[in-house]
Amino acid sequence: MRRTQGNAGNFDGPTPASSSSRTGYADNRFDTGRRRASRNGATVFALVLFLVGFGAVLAVSFFGFGGVGIAALIAAVVAGWLVASSVHIVLEWEKAVVLRFGKFNRVAGPGIVFTWPIVEFYTLRVDQRVCTTYFGAEETLTSDLVPINVDAVLFWMVFNAKAACVEVEDYSSAVAWVAQTSMRKAIGRATVSEVAMRRDQLDEELKAAIEEKLSPWGIDIIDVEVRDIVVPKELQEAMALEAVAEREKNARMVLAEAEKDISDMLADASEAYKGNAEAMKLRTMHLAYESVKKSGGTLVIPSAFSEGFTETEADRAAKTTGE
Repeated sequence: MRRTQGNAGNFDGPTPASSSSRTGYADNRFDTGRRRASRNGATVFALVLFLVGFGAVLAVSFFGFGGVGIAALIAAVVAGWLVASSVHIVLEWEKAVVLRFGKFNRVAGPGIVFTWPIVEFYTLRVDQRVCTTYFGAEETLTSDLVPINVDAVLFWMVFNAKAACVEVEDYSSAVAWVAQTSMRKAIGRATVSEVAMRRDQLDEELKAAIEEKLSPWGIDIIDVEVRDIVVPKELQEAMALEAVAEREKNARMVLAEAEKDISDMLADASEAYKGNAEAMKLRTMHLAYESVKKSGGTLVIPSAFSEGFTETEADRAAKTTGE
């Protein structure tokens, strides 16, 4: 059973297929070209300790007993193994879970960790850096029975090394499987339009659901980001037509509202000009001025239109009656 997280992003769980091929699960981690951290230094340190213990026993046997026999070689190997298994190097981002006679004893590290040979077992190391897990849901039915493919990335870290190693057999795989099942449940509760248009809400829902299950295992969920949502091509065309129709409907509604506002303003204007011939003449002259000003030409006024600039017989009669 392997419990060591070697590098951030490495995990033993399901990973989503790439966007170009969705027939199965494959490793979809990004290769940035940067060298990943290794434990070569700790391995060399253990090897050096083994050689020191081995050489010390051989030196005692040679100078104390005058030679090196089979018994001395066996004793040297045992001494080297005891020394190497007693002193360990735990890296800065790691925690070591130490068991004594198979029972949890303590969490040690980082730095040099000492253990009792044979009595204590130091075999579990937990990487406490932020890890990434890519997961997805293929051909998952929404609440309106539309199969869609969704890919997402999960950012998480182990905050309790004891719980991560004691409570769950393989916490890396558990993170991947819990994330995938939570996504399928979340998609099944929403329609295809809700999944496509409310990514932030889906992210928050997934984060809460995954964290609720993984928190007892000492795992903290930092963030969940939906990467890609793929809708069947047949449905994409129908959704595009629906979107176009909806936009045309909205445009016509806005135009109708504008026409209604204009008609209301014209009605108000007609009430203002009603029974006020002088105001109507001024308005007529203003329109004529604006037309000449914009065109820069000459205004030819028809006889019917020119009556707005002159005093008609009816106006004269009304004025005479008033006097």
